[in-house]
Amino acid sequence: MEKHIKQEMGKIIPFIQDGTYYFTKGLSFYRRRDLHKAKKYLQRAVHLEPKQAIFLCQLAIVLGELGEYQASNELLLNIVENIDEDMNECFYFIANNYAHLGLFREAMKYAELYMEREPDGEFVEHTEDLLEILTIEQEDEDEQWFDSDDILMKQEQARLLLEKGEFTEAIALLNEMVERYPEHWSAYNNLALAHFYKGEVKKAKALIHYILQHNPGNLHALCNQVVFSYYLHEEQQLVQLLQTLQKVHPMSFEHRYKLGVTFALVGRYDLAFKWLRQLYKAGFDGDAPFYYWFAYAAYHMGYRSLAETMWKKLVSIHPDKKGSEPWLYRERTIQHIQSLLSGNNTAQIFYGLYLMSKSLQKSEWPIEGQKWSHSLLRQFVDYLMGSDLNTLPRYISDGYAIVDLLAQKNDFQHEDLYVTWFFLYQKALTEQCPLTNHSAWAAAVEYVWRKEKGERATQQQMAEKYAVSPATLRKYGRIVKKIWQ
Repeated sequence: MEKHIKQEMGKIIPFIQDGTYYFTKGLSFYRRRDLHKAKKYLQRAVHLEPKQAIFLCQLAIVLGELGEYQASNELLLNIVENIDEDMNECFYFIANNYAHLGLFREAMKYAELYMEREPDGEFVEHTEDLLEILTIEQEDEDEQWFDSDDILMKQEQARLLLEKGEFTEAIALLNEMVERYPEHWSAYNNLALAHFYKGEVKKAKALIHYILQHNPGNLHALCNQVVFSYYLHEEQQLVQLLQTLQKVHPMSFEHRYKLGVTFALVGRYDLAFKWLRQLYKAGFDGDAPFYYWFAYAAYHMGYRSLAETMWKKLVSIHPDKKGSEPWLYRERTIQHIQSLLSGNNTAQIFYGLYLMSKSLQKSEWPIEGQKWSHSLLRQFVDYLMGSDLNTLPRYISDGYAIVDLLAQKNDFQHEDLYVTWFFLYQKALTEQCPLTNHSAWAAAVEYVWRKEKGERATQQQMAEKYAVSPATLRKYGRIVKKIWQ
């Protein structure tokens, strides 16, 4: 009681704090991004002056940012229906809330209403961005008419074929789907992935181009473009695509998931962590890939405890993942690289350098103090370090590109294959063999390597895998066998 009164000249004067006082306090906390305290003070302001539209609107904004979208919209609709019908900015905030609730048709209706009433308003640019996103979301929502038992069954069959690496069969099934449903964009995206995994890069890129031409802004296609550029080392295009994706703010859980996983896959753990944590905090019921990538993103962003929690969830789904935690994998990888680099086998040192370039940040590279007498090794290190690339011979980048292609096509398995390549690489340079046809060399090396191991491998399979003709494979296969011996 004492803090609510003032004493002056022996009189007791009430110190009444009106709505404006609490509104100002709430606004101050809002600007400091302390949303919970802002909500508390704004609620007090509204309680004291329930007809003050500005107070109600600011409280609605805070509720929206706290994820209380329905409560926010109730306040906003109350303003335009009962208090101030000309407060048109409410329509923008209503649209934004509906979008976050996944009610895209409602969101679009109110966004368009705002544009109609306030063509030069304060939130026009934001509303245009929202409408663009809603168009993408709406197109995905419109695909729900594909959800018949037949198409869902075929989608599941195609997914399983892709997971098992049976790309030819997956392509046949997906081609059947897109022929029957020519605007079923998810089938097109999976078809593009199947061609890419099979090594048919041109076909994969053409499909993505077709999707984006007929369904502009398709988020899955944009994400697949990023993955393609990442694996193909198209650095300039990758940077441009990532800049585009950073500006995307999807509303649906599915799109946020796709965005987060894509960022994680290409090593942008900061952006991956942003989206995946947002999903987790929103109560998203994740699957195994979600927990896998969230754990990786959390670990790389320094949230070890959270990463461990996510990995436990992953192990509860896939017990076989126990022991392959990102922090354990990293420690083992560093130790393995150090053992490769400290050995006497030149081919293994080459592979250790390649593995180092793919697994560690440059600041972590264990090459300080290494004194290799082999000139080719020194040139390879200069290439990895990015030292004056214009002065390095072309065969250095060729050697890296070929092992990279082998690794990509085999999901970075088969270490012996990559060491074998570096053994052959040195001999090929001695024989002055041109190395510019990366796909042909990779296909021939893997084919001969598998045959030497006694595995069943056909020239047709390898030719399809690396997108070369059987005749080209035979030609380079003869070269590989010759230098192998």
